Amino acid sequence: LEGGKLVSYEEGAINDPNNVLSDKVIYFSFDSNTVDDEYVELVKHHGKYLSFNVNASVRLEGHADERGTREYNLALGERRAKAVQQLLVLQGVAPAQVQVISFGEERPVALGHDEEAWHLNRRVEILYSGY
Repeated sequence: LEGGKLVSYEEGAINDPNNVLSDKVIYFSFDSNTVDDEYVELVKHHGKYLSFNVNASVRLEGHADERGTREYNLALGERRAKAVQQLLVLQGVAPAQVQVISFGEERPVALGHDEEAWHLNRRVEILYSGY
């Protein structure tokens, strides 16, 4: 158990709401593409899952809040997704298992114009293919 959740890397474990792998969003600090300490273990768990399940693959979608230019936010979203990708590869994930894409500020999950909304929009989503 980790944080009250099960840890299993068996195929399909990503679909178990009680598994640590059910958490698939990494949040970032303002104007940062550094994976915060509180999310490093989560990324490592996903890395172990992918290294044990070589037929699994993910798309890392990088996002930014609305502050900054469209171009800057697209680049920041990409840097965030690549930071997660780098941690996954360090866990033994084959680069071919990971696709990186950035949506910048184009796909907010929170529509407010305050710190709470901005925090929710500064993220990388881990989306598994074929599951």
